[in-house]
Amino acid sequence: MLCFLVRDIMGYQDVSFILLFLVSILALFYGTGPILLAALLSSLLWDYFFIPPQFTFHVEKPSDMLMLVMFFIIALLSGVLSSRVRRQEKRIRMREERTHALYQLTRDLNLVSGIDEVSRIAIMYVQKYFNMDCAILLKNDENQLENQTGHQSKIQLSENDISIASWVYKHSVKAGKNTDTLPSSAFTFYSLTGNSGNMGVIAVEHLNLFTQGEEQFWEATLSQISGKYEREFLRSAAKKTYVLNESEKLFKTLFNSISHELRIPVSTIMGASDILLSHPYTEETRQKLYSELNIASIRLNRLIENLLNMSRLESGHISPHPDWCDVHDLVNSVTQSLHQELKPYKFSDVIPADMPLVLLDYGLTEQVLYNLVLNATQNAPEGSRIRVKMFYDNGFLTIQVMDRGKGLPVDELSSVFDKFHRGKEAKAGGTGLGLSIVKGFVEAQKGSVMAENRENGGAKFTLKIPVEMSVMNHDIKLEA
Repeated sequence: MLCFLVRDIMGYQDVSFILLFLVSILALFYGTGPILLAALLSSLLWDYFFIPPQFTFHVEKPSDMLMLVMFFIIALLSGVLSSRVRRQEKRIRMREERTHALYQLTRDLNLVSGIDEVSRIAIMYVQKYFNMDCAILLKNDENQLENQTGHQSKIQLSENDISIASWVYKHSVKAGKNTDTLPSSAFTFYSLTGNSGNMGVIAVEHLNLFTQGEEQFWEATLSQISGKYEREFLRSAAKKTYVLNESEKLFKTLFNSISHELRIPVSTIMGASDILLSHPYTEETRQKLYSELNIASIRLNRLIENLLNMSRLESGHISPHPDWCDVHDLVNSVTQSLHQELKPYKFSDVIPADMPLVLLDYGLTEQVLYNLVLNATQNAPEGSRIRVKMFYDNGFLTIQVMDRGKGLPVDELSSVFDKFHRGKEAKAGGTGLGLSIVKGFVEAQKGSVMAENRENGGAKFTLKIPVEMSVMNHDIKLEA
């Protein structure tokens, strides 16, 4: 219409360029059909209103006829090519969005652990990118499909749906709605297939059929989810295998302890008690036998305590109960319990006289200090010095236990706290649990422990336990 109003100013040939430009613009918004219609209408309008003679479809000059035909062809090609470029751009953009979605899915799956978290991420992505509700059925320890979901789902599966899911799990073929297998169901069932087999089945409620691109995107999404489920099942199986191996190791250690460590004090108790019951002995002999009974009982109790403490650590039932305590009482309690073991050594403790009360678990810390001092008596030569040093520094109670023995082999420094570890040069006897209990009890109190060798010979164990310090002592000192 605008061109018709200014037809006297511009030539009719110039109008063709304007109409051609408009067809190209329309190609950015419409498909091939509308573009074909626009090219045809533009040719007819140009012929009727502008090409002489006007207001007729007759064309006098052969050059005008050729120009009209070329105009139609060029307008059609330009529009179709522009439309094709637009569709290609749209496909590329959609492919990039789907690739980014798969990347986000892979990243989020790698950041979580546990079957429940994986199911939560999977359901969220299915709803977000496919606009579908879903329910996930996973296999159990017997490799059988569970008959109920382990998560909350808007989909309620009937017994018939469960049977279809079991069939899909067994045959690894999709079934249900929009398929050739059991299409009467309201849901479509897909198997979650990993490299080692089926992990389960996902049931979805299709609103529309997938296009080819959506089908590929869906299969890629299922592959990522199935792979994560497989890794979680493998991790769970590896953990169970580890627990079984540790249980077997613990059983062997218990058996060896019963065969060797426990038999010695039990035999001592039985022999000494039989002698006391069978013959009357002098008071001096009876006192010696009583002493043997006491030493054997202490040794037996120590072995049982270590095994029970390790059992508590393995089960995760250790929970600190901090209370205000005096570290002097802590050292005195340990030295009194190890009075017999410390007799051949020179024991000393280095604790500041104005050391305040500290807030920690007295029982756990006492057991830790007991095991470290006992370990020193078992590795240091008689007559040497064993020293315990304690001080408060920047929110931590530091405890150091030092001896003048041979020290720790350099290649064993990183493994001295491992369960059942016994050094190559360790004395016969023992279960290798003492230092691992030390580490477990210290870490239960959010602390750390380190083993190292001293410059002039001997071993040093350093513990750092975060504690609160009482200000009561300082207040009393200021008042004095």
